[in-house]
Amino acid sequence: MVGVTMTVNGEAVVGEVENRTLLVHFLRENLQLTGTHVGCDTSQCGACVVQVDGASVKACAMLAVQADGCQVATIEGLNDGKTLHPMQQAFMDHHGLQCGFCTPGMVMSALDIVQRHGNTVDEATIRHELEGNLCRCTGYHNIVNAIAAGAAAMGDETESAEV
Repeated sequence: MVGVTMTVNGEAVVGEVENRTLLVHFLRENLQLTGTHVGCDTSQCGACVVQVDGASVKACAMLAVQADGCQVATIEGLNDGKTLHPMQQAFMDHHGLQCGFCTPGMVMSALDIVQRHGNTVDEATIRHELEGNLCRCTGYHNIVNAIAAGAAAMGDETESAEV
């Protein structure tokens, strides 16, 4: 067993893991953060996307020991317990989810897209960037609309904070 220390959703965590423990399993089993889903076990579907040091990462393709000392953000860390994050709200408002299984990974990927492309990201860019996230229920149209709306809302929040 190896000790790991990281900050998850703003809180310092410490754990003991086997060298082969995947980050997704550490989050789900050790920390009980079950919003990060295991969909395919082959890093194809994107249901396990989290952010590590601000970058989108498929947690089923990263060992927990690789995240030692890192800042990890999961879907559970996005809202304050009362108000949804603007991207989560946009997924609700624009029907960007059906069964919800892929939604946490989609939302976390969407945040990465906005971080890299800004709050006016276009449809073609969103569609290209989502190639690593699979949804079996939707045709992606509402997901793309939700990401564009969430990006705009995130920009609105930034502008309001600057005033």
